[in-house]
Amino acid sequence: MVNDEILYIRRRLKKKMDEDRFEHTIGVAYTSVCLAMRYGEDLHKAELAGLLHDCAKCIPDDIKLDKCKRNNIPITKAQEQSPSLLHAKLGAFIAADHYRIKDKDILNAIENHTTGRPAMSLLEKIVFVADYIEPRRNKASNLSKLRQMAFIDIDRTVYEIMDQTLRYLKAKKVPIDSLTKKSCDYYRALCGEKDVENETERN
Repeated sequence: MVNDEILYIRRRLKKKMDEDRFEHTIGVAYTSVCLAMRYGEDLHKAELAGLLHDCAKCIPDDIKLDKCKRNNIPITKAQEQSPSLLHAKLGAFIAADHYRIKDKDILNAIENHTTGRPAMSLLEKIVFVADYIEPRRNKASNLSKLRQMAFIDIDRTVYEIMDQTLRYLKAKKVPIDSLTKKSCDYYRALCGEKDVENETERN
């Protein structure tokens, strides 16, 4: 049974988001819960983080910038050039300030769902991956492969998504947050270490 907190947040988000963004949000929440079941994460936390990950997405870019400045939210050069990137940081602030979310892991999952970060928690990885593979996504390449991989090796899925995203952004010549590059390097190295360990075990 859906609890009152989830229902309250759904109702508020439905009023604040356009239809496509709201449907995407429900898809991310659903996928986050599925991944939480697979990896043993708290289902309620996964659903909350999934629901609120884009709570600042529909705010106009100039207002995003203004709200971040007024609330002392750090802004990188890439984010100043492309304020849409701020929706994750601002979203974490709104989740805490407007929706009374106190759990730091949930707030981190919201804040890092776009760029990722090195050594993410399980919940952060779940929401990062869910945002990319939720059922209504249909434009990214290799989605079928990534959707299967997500339930087998979440770290490798994180890396594949980051690598694919960086390639796309470079091709489009749009600003890239330095944290995304650092995160991709971290998970590339982590997957490489896993490959070595697996090879050693086989031998």
